[in-house]
Order: sequence, then structure tokens, then C-alpha cells
Amino acid sequence: KAPDSFPPLRNEAAVRVLRGRMKGIQGHCNSCYMDAALFSLFSCTSVLDSMLFMPFPLCDRNVQGILRDEIVNPLRRTGFVRASSVMHLREQLTDKGQCSSFTNAEKDPEEFLNLIMQQILGIEPLLKLQSGGQEQDCYCYQIFMDKQEDLVVPDVQQLVERSFLSSDLKLVEIPSCFIIQMPRFGKEYKMFSKIIPSLELDITDLLLDSPRECCLCGEVATLECL
Repeated sequence: KAPDSFPPLRNEAAVRVLRGRMKGIQGHCNSCYMDAALFSLFSCTSVLDSMLFMPFPLCDRNVQGILRDEIVNPLRRTGFVRASSVMHLREQLTDKGQCSSFTNAEKDPEEFLNLIMQQILGIEPLLKLQSGGQEQDCYCYQIFMDKQEDLVVPDVQQLVERSFLSSDLKLVEIPSCFIIQMPRFGKEYKMFSKIIPSLELDITDLLLDSPRECCLCGEVATLECL
């Protein structure tokens, strides 16, 4: 029997199913990093649905089944996931990741994504980045940048562009999925009180060796001014 599949929520259906009390993923015992990551990856997009069904070479089918049947399908079907379901996943990650604190401590989302995508499901890296002539593969990109006074309420487009510029980064190729982690600085200090989601992301200027238009004459550019 093929596993059940529920499509991601879109438009009016997303508002109807996800809005209101007792909606989303129930938090428990410092699970917010995982709850937010899972909601972002699966509630309204199917880009990473291969994680739920494909038999990757290193794939742990038990973890894949918990992710699909206890978290993603209930989220898309009813708009709510119980904390016990996420704890079930956290217990399995603790066993597989040889890290006893996955069930009680707050982690960085990148640590969670690397563990489940690389070690447990065996997915190929989603991003290829280049910095200083060196290429690196990764599953998500965390925005790092210095405080900039002209950015009070930035959008994601601005943050990604400035972060790439300050770190001298380029995308080697167009990614199939671009997971971006917003800047965070703990409970005491946050760099931005609000960040506006960019519903579309223009990566033209972030791509390595991508043909672009000259801002002066409109022809194909031959030089880049940072």
C-alpha cells in the first residue's frame, strides 16, 4: 500500500486550515527551532516532498515515515500537529544523531536540517556556494551581516543580497530549493524587530558568471561594481 499523500496548502485553503487557535505545530520543551523549520518546509510547498517518499540510498524509512505520517500529513490535512508527534521525531533523531540533547535543548535549525537531510535521509546538498574561489556544498544558508543603520525593517531580498556581498559569496548554480535562515541573536538582542517576507527572490546578481544587464547602457555587462 502506497503511503498517504496530502498536497501542500495554497491560497484560501492555507488561510482556512492554518489560521486560528490550536493551529500549526504545538511547541514543547524547546522545540521551536524544529517546529518553525518543519512548518516552513512543508506546510505550503511541495519542493522538498521527496524527503517524504523517495528511498534515498542512506534513507532511514522509520524517520521518513514519522516525518510524513505524524507531522506533514496532519499539518496539511487539519492544520495542527501535536507536540507528541514532534517529540517522537526528536527521540529518533537523538538515537540516530548520537546527541542526547535533541529531545530537550534548543538547537540551531541548521544542525537539525543537516542531521535529517544528510545523515538520516542521505539527500544530496541543495546549495553550491563559492567564496574566494573555493566551492562548498550545504543544505541551507544562514544570513550573517553587520548592523546596517539604513535597514530598519528589511525584506528577505535585501538581507540575502547584502549578506552575500559582505561574505563575498556567489551561487554556483540555480538551487532547486533555497532554504534561508534569518539572522537571530538570542533573547537579549535581535538585529531586526521585523523582517518582511519576499514572496519572490531575484537571485540574478547572486549567480556566479551569470549574464546581466549594464545599468548604464542596457547591454550585457562586462564588469561588476560591488
